[in-house]
Amino acid sequence: MSPAPTPAPSSGPTPDEPQPQHSRQPQPQRTVHIGSVTGSAFAVGDHNTVTQHQHAGPADEAQAELLRAVQELRADLARFVTSDDTEVLDAELVSVVDEIETSGAAGPGRLARLQQALTAAGTVTGTLASGVAVAEALRALLGG
Repeated sequence: MSPAPTPAPSSGPTPDEPQPQHSRQPQPQRTVHIGSVTGSAFAVGDHNTVTQHQHAGPADEAQAELLRAVQELRADLARFVTSDDTEVLDAELVSVVDEIETSGAAGPGRLARLQQALTAAGTVTGTLASGVAVAEALRALLGG
């Protein structure tokens, strides 16, 4: 017995198959707008995961002021061309933020290193209000 002949591949649907519906109307875009979120974690879309880390707040108002000033200075530095001094300063700023957020306060050694980095980058930071604010917050914490 010989096998049945194989039908030739078709280039489109057969009369028994439903014809595809083509819509020329644009599909609405789905957008998500998020304003400011504090103390929450969420995910948007398929296959996402959420990880939330709880951080300690600043131990006192002086540490809170330093944290605010450091964050502003980091934002200001992002607008400048980087140099060796500004890269070192940014690394110290990141370390200060991490230390305040995890333990509530930046220790004296960390503050001293930040002060040295701020002094080294003085040509840039001395003209910025945020750089002056960091210097003042350091003086208040270091007593100088």
